[in-house]
Amino acid sequence: MNKNELDSKNINHLPVHFFSRQADKIRSLEKSGGDVIRLDVGSPDLPPPDQVINSLIENSKNKHAHGYQSHAGTDILRTAWSEWYAERYDVELDPERQVLPLIGSKEGIFHLPLAYLKRGDIVLVPDPGYATYSRGAQLAGGEIVYFNLDEDNNYLPQFDKIPDQIARRARMMWLNYPNNPTGATVTLSLFEEAVRFGKKNNILVCHDAAYGQVNSADRAAPSIMQVSNAELVAVEFNSLSKSHNMAGWRVGVLVGNEGVVRSLFSLKSNADSSQFGPILNASVTALSIDQSWIDNRNEIYRQRRQVVVNMLEKFGFPVFRTDSGIYVWFKIPAEWNSVDFVDKVLEHALVSLAPGSFFGRNGEGFVRLSLTAPSGKLEIAMERIYTWLDSVEML
Repeated sequence: MNKNELDSKNINHLPVHFFSRQADKIRSLEKSGGDVIRLDVGSPDLPPPDQVINSLIENSKNKHAHGYQSHAGTDILRTAWSEWYAERYDVELDPERQVLPLIGSKEGIFHLPLAYLKRGDIVLVPDPGYATYSRGAQLAGGEIVYFNLDEDNNYLPQFDKIPDQIARRARMMWLNYPNNPTGATVTLSLFEEAVRFGKKNNILVCHDAAYGQVNSADRAAPSIMQVSNAELVAVEFNSLSKSHNMAGWRVGVLVGNEGVVRSLFSLKSNADSSQFGPILNASVTALSIDQSWIDNRNEIYRQRRQVVVNMLEKFGFPVFRTDSGIYVWFKIPAEWNSVDFVDKVLEHALVSLAPGSFFGRNGEGFVRLSLTAPSGKLEIAMERIYTWLDSVEML
């Protein structure tokens, strides 16, 4: 088999996404009458503000609104993103050169390695971490090198533990805070260290800020773009999915380094045709209205988190404590691996969770629970899990 034949089979080496397989199992159980509580996927159950929905409806009535849009989105949307960054982070972005709307941040995260890497380039990926960081690099022919995020260090990267010979060969590094799956948070000083590391080793530092607006009122998550001259070596992915309860709308953005933005735009101009115009207009509304509603939404998540954490700790599950993101990361009984635990919980308790091992080797022994259900349903889910475990004498 020649090299071209091997390259053409790259896609065959990508595993089917865990959540796709999990959805198949859930459908089978529901067809049999099972009432499954789905807490595996991070899809917000709360709606966006009425102004956003009304904007979509009204713009959709315009008979001229149904054609193709610019590959770079609309001028007004890019400006809205830049103004949002100025308001939230006091960061100035050129909407023409440093802002690129995406069909959800996941699309951009997956495609950036294809636009930026050469075959064999090293990509530094956190373990545990979001699987798409690895999948995009894998398809691009990159060499993935994982760096450890440890509970003992609050799931923060330790740049000095990355071997010099690896750092010198690396071309891209992924960070994600507030973190998925753990909910770990950082201060701006960590991003300052990341930018120094990127400059020293000529590494593009890619920060996934999808959960940046889901936190307690007194602990705003920083942006890597707040670091002085970060745009020289860094980009940031953002999204309305979690921040504005718009996961299904598929609205994201890449900001930062002009050259990287230009490279991804070149790929996207060949790969897609932007989005539905009324969605772009409604996204401008989402970014432009009074953002104080987010604090009220975050209070709902805080209350849900408290319900889950209190019950998990009552039942003897150690929980990683955080007040950010939409997940609870907890340790399972030592007798179980995370995949078997999740499978059995789904089968016997009809609660769907995400195994820690899906997020990397360091996730083994943990499970991720999504706070995307009302508190009452979360209580029911916790009781179901406890009842099943008690029946098999694992607690």
